[in-house]
Amino acid sequence: MTQTQQAGARTRTFSWTDPTLHASMIGRSTGLELLRAMADGSLPAPPIMDLIDLAAMEVTEGSVTLRLDPQEFHYNPLGTMHGGVISTLLDTAAACSVHSTLPAGVGYTSLDLNVKFLRPVTLKSGRLACTGSVLQSGRRTALAEARLVDGSGRLVAQAMSSCMLFPLKED
Repeated sequence: MTQTQQAGARTRTFSWTDPTLHASMIGRSTGLELLRAMADGSLPAPPIMDLIDLAAMEVTEGSVTLRLDPQEFHYNPLGTMHGGVISTLLDTAAACSVHSTLPAGVGYTSLDLNVKFLRPVTLKSGRLACTGSVLQSGRRTALAEARLVDGSGRLVAQAMSSCMLFPLKED
C-alpha cells in the first residue's frame, strides 16, 4: 500500500488478491488451519483486511485478535474513527473466533452484531487490539464476543455476535 500527502490532499493505493482463493479453501481446511495460514502470511489476507490496513492477526482455537493502527482514512467527519471501521473489527474478530473452531466442510455467517461504542478512537489512541472469543457453540449456532482496546489497554468498544453454522455444499 502506498500513501501520499500534499497540500491537504491525500491519496492511498493498495492491492489485494483474488477473494475466491479463500472461498475455495474453506471446504478443504479447518477454520483454524485457514486462519493460521492467513495470520502467518502463507495465505494472503482477504481484501477487507487490505482495505482497512490490518497490521496483524493472531489465532488460537476459539479466539482471534486483530491489530490495527488508527489512520486518517478511517476517520468520519468528526475527526474520529468511523463506527463502521470499529464494527468491522468487532465483527471480524467475533466471527473469525467462531471460524477457528469449525471443522473442514462447515461454514458460517453472522446473524447479528450488537455493538457498544464506549470512547472515541483517534491517531493518538495507539495500536488497537480487537479480541474475539467464542462463548458458546452448538450444532447450528455459535455465540461470540469481541472487545476492542486502545494502545493503553482501555476498552473503546465491545460487541456480541451470533453466527449460523451450516454444512458447505460439495462442488
